[in-house]
Amino acid sequence: MARSPKSDIDTDTETPAAASKAPSYARALRELQIELVKYQKHLIAHDERLLVILEGRDAAGKDGSIKHVVEHLSPRETRVVALGKPSDRESTAWYFQRYVPHLPAAQEFVLFNRSWYNRAGVEPVMGFCDAAQYEEFLDTVPVFEQMLVRSGIRLFKYYLDIDRDEQRRRLQARRTDPLKQWKLSPIDAAAQQHWKDYSRARNIMFARTHTLHAPWHVVRAGDKKQARLNLIRHLLSHLDYHGKLVEKVRPDPQVVFAYSEEALRSGMIAA
Repeated sequence: MARSPKSDIDTDTETPAAASKAPSYARALRELQIELVKYQKHLIAHDERLLVILEGRDAAGKDGSIKHVVEHLSPRETRVVALGKPSDRESTAWYFQRYVPHLPAAQEFVLFNRSWYNRAGVEPVMGFCDAAQYEEFLDTVPVFEQMLVRSGIRLFKYYLDIDRDEQRRRLQARRTDPLKQWKLSPIDAAAQQHWKDYSRARNIMFARTHTLHAPWHVVRAGDKKQARLNLIRHLLSHLDYHGKLVEKVRPDPQVVFAYSEEALRSGMIAA
């Protein structure tokens, strides 16, 4: 199956054709952001706890998606967690320990920009963990996530997917855009070189950690704007709140869909 259309470059510079579609995108985004505000009012009133994990390859669009989700939400009840390299002490602790303090309490909406799934992707590919640590993670993360869900946390896991050519184009755009160069890292530099290694690690992660209580959903992110809109739609479509406009939150199943082996075989997920 054909991949989704290419997005604008990392600077969000638009072609004339893209610019002609901008008003409809802006309008759709505003409508969805209003729905997010409605949900947050419900979340606060009912002491709910929401956790959204965004994973994906370097330059897949995680930062931009999160920015547009939280843009109009209350900063008191909304947190974005993007942890850096673990300290020496954290490196000797239980692997999940550094993430637990950031989990949502009542009335909180927390988004993880990368998460404990570093141990299923970056760490094994780049040699930051050993085989025993990697296997231990894959064995225990379903149990850990089941504990979170049983405690009452609403957990959503999204993987933003782009193909190799699109990643190359976006990484190159970062190198030439002075406003994006803070995103560059040695890990980014190795992304293309280790493309196949990351693909294998991703496929193992899906197979071992896609569960009934915490399923993976794939977002085809070749078109950044459609990825953002449909990620928000998908999330809202699974949440209950007063005044929900159901027709506004129906995601495109060609953009967001539950992981399956068939999606891998068919090319819905980039090889």
